[in-house]
Amino acid sequence: MSENTKTSSHHLEENLFAEFPKPTVQEWRDVVEKSLKGATIEEKLVTKTYEEIYLNPMYGEENIANFPFLNSQPGEFPYVRGTNENGYLDQPWGICQELDCTSPEEFNRVARHDLDKGQTMLKLRLNESVSTKNKNKGLVINSVNDFRVAFQNINLEEVPLYIETVKGGQAFFASLIAYVQQQNYDFNKIQGIIGMDPLSNYVKEGTLPYSFENAYKMMAEMTKWSVKNTPNLRTILVQSHPYHDAGGNAVHELAFAISTGLEYLREMDHRQVALDDAASKMLFSFSIGSNFFMEIAKLRAARMIWAKIVKELGGNEASQKMKIHSRTSAWTKTIYDPYVNILRGTVEAFAGVIGGSDTLQVSPFDESIKSSDEFSRRIARNTHLIIDKESNLSKVNDPAGGSWYIESLTYTLAEKAWELFQKIEEKGGMVKALQEGFPQQLVSKVADEKLNNIKSRKDKFIGTNIYPNLNETQIAKEELDREKIEVMPENFKASTEHSVILNSYLLEDTIDAANNGATITDITNAMNLLNLELLTIDPLLIHRGAQPYETLRQNSEKYKSSNGEFPTVFVANFGPVAGYKLRTDFVTDFFEVGGFKVLQNKGFASIDEIIDSYKKSESTIVVICSTDDQYLDAVPSITKQIKTSNPNAKVLLAGKPSLEDMNFYTQVGVDDFIHFNVNNYEKLETLQKDGGIMK
Repeated sequence: MSENTKTSSHHLEENLFAEFPKPTVQEWRDVVEKSLKGATIEEKLVTKTYEEIYLNPMYGEENIANFPFLNSQPGEFPYVRGTNENGYLDQPWGICQELDCTSPEEFNRVARHDLDKGQTMLKLRLNESVSTKNKNKGLVINSVNDFRVAFQNINLEEVPLYIETVKGGQAFFASLIAYVQQQNYDFNKIQGIIGMDPLSNYVKEGTLPYSFENAYKMMAEMTKWSVKNTPNLRTILVQSHPYHDAGGNAVHELAFAISTGLEYLREMDHRQVALDDAASKMLFSFSIGSNFFMEIAKLRAARMIWAKIVKELGGNEASQKMKIHSRTSAWTKTIYDPYVNILRGTVEAFAGVIGGSDTLQVSPFDESIKSSDEFSRRIARNTHLIIDKESNLSKVNDPAGGSWYIESLTYTLAEKAWELFQKIEEKGGMVKALQEGFPQQLVSKVADEKLNNIKSRKDKFIGTNIYPNLNETQIAKEELDREKIEVMPENFKASTEHSVILNSYLLEDTIDAANNGATITDITNAMNLLNLELLTIDPLLIHRGAQPYETLRQNSEKYKSSNGEFPTVFVANFGPVAGYKLRTDFVTDFFEVGGFKVLQNKGFASIDEIIDSYKKSESTIVVICSTDDQYLDAVPSITKQIKTSNPNAKVLLAGKPSLEDMNFYTQVGVDDFIHFNVNNYEKLETLQKDGGIMK
């Protein structure tokens, strides 16, 4: 395009916009508040998040005027817009799907299949639980031979790994390196992470299998060796998942992850690991929840805060760049209407990509029910591929950059996380804060707030606490009913095959032991790492948001299996259809989320019809639905006759009468009232207890 053409186009654009007056923010406010009939925008349109951030209905340049670094480009400090100047244009995010297999043979079969179908990185979940109460189902790896089986015909020079090792620690790392040596792989081409995150497991389970001193010794050994030998393999893992999965908010996740990362940097420094070496060997892993824009802002804020901290400590440009792995949230997933989890996972993955994840795990939609199968893994894997190949998100470099809303949210979130980070520093760091119970208390407070909003249905889980489907076919229900804790396999128990003597705890010695046939258990025992005097803490309560309602549904399903039918609710509709329909629809949804079957009808012409129909229903719960003006005359008679027919019946009234009318209805026998302000879960739980549905 010539300069004359550009100039002409620019003038045309100016002329077009000149025809439309540009309203000021105040003019906009005046028009909006006029429509609000006297209420202010702050009263009606500003919302408060769990992070205690107030969201405006509209954002403009004035909302970001005082923020620094707004002109920074992708790849420029403080890396809010990403650590790579070309974003995903050079290389899309790693498709890092976790394979929840139990044996090396099964893992190999599944991994080879999924790698052929588009997966680009392997994430292993190991079966090496710390405590008996939280045994995890996962892959059993205890020797070099197990690695040989698990990775047969998989070239680790081409496939990056993601492995968190808890109990095995250095012994696991050494055994894998021994396998890599035996395969004659080029160490420079081994990528991914084989890392430890003792603080994550400490807060998740309340204890560790060894002292922090021993944990940091192993972390330092692995890191020092990797700096010299495997430049593209990371060894230090920082995970925010426990705080997310316990119901915490984005501020908690950021502050606690950053504090943990700083704790590890300090501990590595005490063990002669240079700052740049330690920081460049670190991977941060975040959960991505359902609050789309907050999750985008969280990843952007994380990079900014970490870059500023490492720079302040004297780190070089490479070590200032946070490497981020993300996984779609486990907390948001449900066991009922589980295919909705596909949609949840897609939105969360979308946010993870927009936020700039380097690698991403989209969890299978059935992860809260059972082990994944080929179908659920394929859907999860294809979510990546559609976002990349069909939606072309990898073709856009930082699409969130410049958005007034997202930029404002990013900086506000970073400021709040920084404030909490400073409080943790005042307490002496993350370990001392956890031992004091400070992070646990903060997370528990927000989790309780979320729980109350879920129970009152202010926060919604589609298919669970709103729009349920009682006729759905449960996916592999036998898996759901079966306890998902398995006995530790025999080959993972302490081995007596080899008596291992280590001259030192240097990584080279443990690699030699593995090459000479020692198992991971043998090496760990020889290192004598166990410390039974480790101070225990109150662990976080890991849960999913939908669990309370799932318990109600399961109670009702057990009732159905014994009685042949879900517990029923009889609705006494009378008067004009327009007068009761909204209330009847509300009552239907109110009860069905708890697994109650609402007996539908076309309305009754008289009280006698109501009573006759009720006697045939065998229901112990009755809800009267009509207009307020018809209640005063009809409710006393209906209630009296129902109670006469069945003294154990619970009679409820749809609507919220005045206090005076409520007292009147209570006196004539009405047991309770159903309306929008009622805590849905607590009401259903009470009815299940009273009706013998909850054992």
